Amino acid sequence: MVFEKIREIICYQLELEPEDVTLDSDLRADLGAESLDLYDIVTTLEKEFDLSVNDKHIEELLTVDDVVRYVEEH
Repeated sequence: MVFEKIREIICYQLELEPEDVTLDSDLRADLGAESLDLYDIVTTLEKEFDLSVNDKHIEELLTVDDVVRYVEEH
């Protein structure tokens, strides 16, 4: 469930198809996310999952799996 919602958010923000986004996808290298894209994704995640992401943690979110694990742990 968490992965599906995160994938939906990433697809919307980066204008991708769901099949393009897997747990192993690198947000920058594979999906083409730039810094501003990552901040937009994180802002949406904060609202959707009612959490707060410290700016230093954003740089640690390299793959979709990293994002999923962060949301599940916080």
